[in-house]
Amino acid sequence: MKAKVIKTLLPLLKLYPWAIPAIVTLGILSSLAEGLGISLFIPLLQSLDTSTQTASSNFLVRYLNRIFIDVSPNSRLIIIALCVVGSIVLKNCLAYGNGILFAWLNSRIGHRLRSGIFQQFLSVSYSFLESNESGKLMNILASETWRTSQALATFVGLIITTSTITVYLVILLLISWQLTLLVSILMVLISLGIQFITRSVKTLGEQAVEANSTLATRMWEGFAGMKVIRAFGREFYEQERFNTVSKKVSRTFFKLDVLSGSVGPFSEVLSVILLMCILVIALLQDRSYLPTLLTFIFILYRLQPQVKQLDSARVGLMALTSAVDEVMSLLDDSDKPYIRSGHIPFNSLKQGIYLERVSYSYNSEEKPALQDISICIPSGKTTAMVGRSGAGKSTLIGLICRFDDVTSGKIYIDDYSLQELQLTDWRNQIAIVSQDVYMFSTTVLENIAYGRLDATENEIIAAAKLANAHEFISQLPQGYDTKVGDRGLRLSGGQRQRIALARAIVRNPQILILDEATNALDSISEHLIQEALNTLSQNRTVIVIAHRLSTIEQADQIIVLNEGQVIEQGNLQQLLSQDGIFTQLYNLQYRNAQTF
Repeated sequence: MKAKVIKTLLPLLKLYPWAIPAIVTLGILSSLAEGLGISLFIPLLQSLDTSTQTASSNFLVRYLNRIFIDVSPNSRLIIIALCVVGSIVLKNCLAYGNGILFAWLNSRIGHRLRSGIFQQFLSVSYSFLESNESGKLMNILASETWRTSQALATFVGLIITTSTITVYLVILLLISWQLTLLVSILMVLISLGIQFITRSVKTLGEQAVEANSTLATRMWEGFAGMKVIRAFGREFYEQERFNTVSKKVSRTFFKLDVLSGSVGPFSEVLSVILLMCILVIALLQDRSYLPTLLTFIFILYRLQPQVKQLDSARVGLMALTSAVDEVMSLLDDSDKPYIRSGHIPFNSLKQGIYLERVSYSYNSEEKPALQDISICIPSGKTTAMVGRSGAGKSTLIGLICRFDDVTSGKIYIDDYSLQELQLTDWRNQIAIVSQDVYMFSTTVLENIAYGRLDATENEIIAAAKLANAHEFISQLPQGYDTKVGDRGLRLSGGQRQRIALARAIVRNPQILILDEATNALDSISEHLIQEALNTLSQNRTVIVIAHRLSTIEQADQIIVLNEGQVIEQGNLQQLLSQDGIFTQLYNLQYRNAQTF
């Protein structure tokens, strides 16, 4: 499994191909500097006691002694001590530089991960976002990307630690290959013991990702549904549900911490026992090798934290496996539907929008949302779409805007297929005013300017006046600079609707889509918005979805949908004369209005 994680992380490291060799090189040089500094303790200790300065058969000891052979005995101790200090200073400078380099690399890759996932959200077909839980997607973006960065840090640390251990082992082999072989065998046994103890870390890591996703969903739904929760008195119920999930997260991460935390104490205790046994046994045999032996023990003691860190990194990497899989799976573009831009520029709609035998399914297991639709939406005219809930009206609008692509059939814009047009050019000609208005948590001015980012303040105010919004905006505490709050909660439904309309007006679109724009409003707000819509709709291609049939009586054509199919089409008088579903809907609403 560790090999799988490493294979998954390699594409991230290829983003900066020079960084890993540089980090490894600095790590090796740092280890060599420390190893040299520690090895100099052999001649340092020998200079304290001349009785130990006997000829040695060890290559490393002979080489170190030869370095200082021309140094007078009186100053040898000071010179060697300075060399030890210099080696340690060099080691720390290299290690610090290495740390800075890796911090730079990790921050860049962390940014690339978050940016890449957000770009996925912006690029994938809208059906993908609708078919996945928002809480899970937000958890991957906000939490699992950090854990993937942590996995990357762990992996790079694993490389550096392995390089350091290799350097130390080479020095130990030069001092005594027999002792090094014995110690290596015992340390491998210790490592295997740690692996046995921590074998359940991968499973706990998967549980941690799942628990985090569930917690993110609870938080997301709690904030989004706060009014419903309070209206139905479900505070206690929601608190209990949140507590249950939060406790599961706490328990899972506590178990992970317990297992990960056991690596250090277990490894250190066994390693110290090993060191003491070697020291005692060696000294009982021959004390003349005390300087060499002490240096061997010192290097071994410095090696022990590296081995412990190696085990901790392995355990940590296993715990982060699921987070890495979630992030890289979301970044994978081979299994997701995308809205790809065409190459043909688009400037204006001259003839109309043509749908030829268009069908659409959200997934292959469900009944198609649209079936064999063939209609024409002429340029410069108003086309209304009516039908019962679930008839496919909003789905049809989504296909025209290219939130999704058709399952079969074709949509033509004048003489070109919609998929051949540059996506940005096409959408720049469209403005949507819907019942479900989304306001960004910023100022009124910026919410209106979202329709056209380069709009001047005078153009924004003019658009607000046309939308009958200028009067109430002027009465807000900071006027156009008033922040509207999360999703515009500080504004009424009618006020949000008029700001959304101003946003559409400032865009000056060729195609205006009104998706049940006045359904949820009171009569005064509806009158104001309808008045503004009548002004905005002049000389534009307008597509209207409405349940209130009174709002579409002046439409040039009305398309009636039922269960994803077009069953009637014509103007108001033509449809009423057919005495079909439209007539039933019209008469039903007329009677209800009269009764009211």
